Amino acid sequence: MAKTIEVILRRKVGELGEVGDLVNVKAGYARNYLVPHGLAYQATEENRRRLEQEREAALAAEEQERQTAVELAAQIQGASITFSMLAGEEGKLYGSVGPREIAHELGEQGFDVAGRHVILNEPIKALGVYSVPIKFHPDVQSAIKVWVIREEGD
Repeated sequence: MAKTIEVILRRKVGELGEVGDLVNVKAGYARNYLVPHGLAYQATEENRRRLEQEREAALAAEEQERQTAVELAAQIQGASITFSMLAGEEGKLYGSVGPREIAHELGEQGFDVAGRHVILNEPIKALGVYSVPIKFHPDVQSAIKVWVIREEGD
């Protein structure tokens, strides 16, 4: 019969368990995979304290990240940017406006926004005014107005 040992999970491991769970696994699995890959600690009192400290630090970092996101969302709320684009008679653009272009334009206005923060299901391909969500954090979202106007020809 294979020897089992008790370990504390540092990360979610498939069907085995969640972060902080105490689980019994085969000694070889723990020794050869879980511990070397940083997925688990052997279940000692010292390691339980260590995991709790890591958890507290992670929660503090998450809360700080969320606070920063809330501040950014409040600053950007109601901002407006305008793109002047060439368009056909029906208002269809020759090109499109995507998350990268929006993030770049917001950066020009002094906002720290990455393309991954801009939530567009598909690029803007027609003239008009669009409300575009900006998601800084899973819990924090804001919206801006994006105006796409016809570029005046010569």
